[in-house]
Amino acid sequence: MEAHRLWQFPIKEFHRMPRGLLGPGAYEMVGVEARKLGFKRSLLMTSGLRGTGIVEDIVGKLRYREIDVIVYDKVESNPKDYNVMDAYKIYTDERCDSFISVGGGSVTDACKAARIVVAHDGRSINEFEGFNKSERPDNPPHIAINTTAGTGSETSWAYVITDMTTENAPHKYVAFDESCPVTLAINDPVLFFSMPQDLTAFCGFDVLAHASEPYVSRINFPPSLGSALKTIEMVAENLRQTVFEPLNYEARYNMMMAQYIAAQAFSSGGLGIIHSISHAVSAYYDSHHGLNNAIALPRVWEYNMPANYKRFRDIARAMGENVDGLTDVTAAERALEAAIRLSKDVGIPANFTSVRNYTKSRMGVGRYAEWGGPTVKGDQADAERIARHVLGDSCTPGNAREVTFESVLPVVQHCLTGSY
Repeated sequence: MEAHRLWQFPIKEFHRMPRGLLGPGAYEMVGVEARKLGFKRSLLMTSGLRGTGIVEDIVGKLRYREIDVIVYDKVESNPKDYNVMDAYKIYTDERCDSFISVGGGSVTDACKAARIVVAHDGRSINEFEGFNKSERPDNPPHIAINTTAGTGSETSWAYVITDMTTENAPHKYVAFDESCPVTLAINDPVLFFSMPQDLTAFCGFDVLAHASEPYVSRINFPPSLGSALKTIEMVAENLRQTVFEPLNYEARYNMMMAQYIAAQAFSSGGLGIIHSISHAVSAYYDSHHGLNNAIALPRVWEYNMPANYKRFRDIARAMGENVDGLTDVTAAERALEAAIRLSKDVGIPANFTSVRNYTKSRMGVGRYAEWGGPTVKGDQADAERIARHVLGDSCTPGNAREVTFESVLPVVQHCLTGSY
C-alpha cells in the first residue's frame, strides 16, 4: 500500500440516518406523528413560505391534535448565528418541548443548531463548529418537513451556520454532529410545487454536488458510491423537466428522492471544495448556496478530474453520455461537457460576477453591504479571501485532489470571472 494513502481516511464512518416518510400526502401525517412522539408545545421554525399556505396548513394539523405551536418565521437563507440564538430564546421563554422545521435546508440547519444550543443551556452556536463538538447527546425532538429538492439536511448529520457576531465574522462553517440528525424527516412532493424556477435549478445543482463529491472523494466510502451515482442519473434525467414544467409531479418526485439519497451519500462519503467555495462566497455575499454550488461545480470537476478519471467516466455515463470506446480522460471530459450543458439549459449564471437579482435574493443586505455588496467584486483581493476561506472549510479535506492556496486560487478566479 502507498504510505501516503494510509493516513488520510483509514477508518470509514457510517453516520446514522433518521426515520423518514416520503411520498404524496406524507406531510398530512405531521399531527399524528408529533402526537406519537409526545409533542405538546412545539417551536415551528420557517422562512420564505409566506403566501403559500403551507405553514398555516401544518399549524392547523398540529393544533387539531391538541399540540400548541409557536411560530418563528425569521430564519434567513444561509442561516445566521443570531437566527439560532433567537430561536433558542423563544423556545425557552415559551417553555416548548419540541421543534418542527418547515422549509429548505436553511430552516432545517437552523433548527438542528437551535436544538444543540438548547441541550447546552444557551451556549453560543459558534462554539460547535467542526466535528462532534457537542457534549450532551440528548436534545429536543425534531420533525423536519422539507419543501425543496436541495440540501437533504433532513437526513444528514451536518448543519451550516454563518457566524455574524464574533471576531471571525463573516464566516460560514459546517458543524458535523452525531446528536443533530432530526427525529423524523418528511418529504412530500406536493409541497415542492411552489418552488420558483430559478431556485429549483439552484437546488438541483446542490443535489448534483452532493452526489458527485462523495463519488470522487478521497474518503472513497463504498456504501455511498451506488446512491451517489444513482442520484447523478436522476438529476440528469429530471432537472430540466422540473425547472421548465414546475407542476410535473413525476419530475418533482424524482428530484425529491434524488436530494434525499444524495444527502445519505455525502453524510458518510464526504464532500469537497464545490461546497467549500460555496460557503466562502455566501459568507461574504449571502448568495444562495445552490447557486454557488452550480457555478463552482464544473470548475471543481475540471480541477479534480486528473485525480480520478475513471470515476468521472462513470459520472459521464450516469449523465447519459455514450463513453463506449473512449479513453478515461476523454470520457471524463464528456462528464464536464454534460454538466456545463445542463447548467446553461437551466439558466445558471456563467460566473459569480454575472449573478444578478434572483428570487428571494438578499445579496448586499444589512452587514453584507460592508463585507461584499449586492454584486460580487471578483477582483484579486476577493479571490484571495475566498481561497483562504476554502482552506479552512470542513469539506475541503475530502476533496478528490489535494488543495493548496496556490492550486485553488485559479479555480476560484475562474468561478468569479471565467466562463465556459
